[in-house]
Amino acid sequence: MNVFTLSDVSNQEILEILEEAEEFKKGKEVSYKGKKSAAFLFFENSTRTHYSFEKAALNLGIKTQNLEVSTSSVQKGESLYDTCKFFESIGSDILVIRHPEENYFNQLDGIKIPILNGGDGTGNHPSQSLLDLYTIKEHFGYFEGLNLAIVGDIKHSRVAHTNYQVMRRLGMNVYTSGPSFFQEEGYQYIDFNQAIDKMDVIMLLRVQFERHNNQFTLTKEEYLNQYGLTIEKVNRMKKDAIIMHPAPFNRNMEISDDVVECRKSKIFEQMKNGVFVRMALINRVLNNE
Repeated sequence: MNVFTLSDVSNQEILEILEEAEEFKKGKEVSYKGKKSAAFLFFENSTRTHYSFEKAALNLGIKTQNLEVSTSSVQKGESLYDTCKFFESIGSDILVIRHPEENYFNQLDGIKIPILNGGDGTGNHPSQSLLDLYTIKEHFGYFEGLNLAIVGDIKHSRVAHTNYQVMRRLGMNVYTSGPSFFQEEGYQYIDFNQAIDKMDVIMLLRVQFERHNNQFTLTKEEYLNQYGLTIEKVNRMKKDAIIMHPAPFNRNMEISDDVVECRKSKIFEQMKNGVFVRMALINRVLNNE
C-alpha cells in the first residue's frame, strides 16, 4: 500500500487514520522492536515533515536511514527509481520521499515496498493535510459546515492544493484568499478582510520565494498589512476560530510575532499532531503490504 495522494484515500480511510492518530496521542503502543526499517529520501529541504516522520518511526520501534542527497550517487546521475530500488534491495520496509518533481511517484511502479509521499513539487502533501484535519477535528469535533480560508501563496503550495480538495470532500466550505497573482483558477475566493470576520479557520501559507523567480514585489510590511495576520486582525476573528500554518513561516510577513503563539494559534499543536498522524500512516501501510 502506498500513499501518494489523498485522492486515492477514501473519506472512511481518512477518518480511520485520524482515529488511530488520536489513539497514539492518548498513549496507544505499537512496537516493531527494530524488526522494520524506514528510509527517508528527501530531495528538498525539510524540517517538520522529515523529522516528524522519523520521530514517528522511532516511536514505533522502527530503525531509520536518511539519504544524504548531496553526497549520494544522485550527484552522479542516478535515477530516482534506481535510488529507491537500492533501498528496497538492502531490506528497507518503507520509503518516505519528498521530491521537487510533481507526481514523481509515477516513475516508481516497479518498487515493491510501501512509499509515503512527503511532498511532490507544488502538487500533493498528504501527511500535512491529514495532520491539519486532525487538528481541526480535535478542536471542533467535526468537519461538516466549517468555514476555512487558505490565505497566501496558493499557486505554489502543495498544502493548499491538497487541503482545498480533501476538506471540501469532508463537507467543509473552503475558500482561498490573498494576492490575486497567487490565486489558482477555479478556486473559490474570499476577500481577506471578510475572511477574518467570517471564517472558523484561517490557514496561512508561507510565501515561497524560492519558487517565484524574483517576481514578488511586495515588501514584508506591505504583505503583512494587506494579507498577513496581526493581533489587531486576530481580535476580529470569531470567538472559537483558530489559526493554522503548515510552517515554516516568515515572521512579520504572513504572520506577526505576537500571533504565532497567541491563544487562537494551533501552529505548534499541528507540529505535535504530525507525529501521531504519521505514526498512524506508517502503521497502516506496514500492515497492508
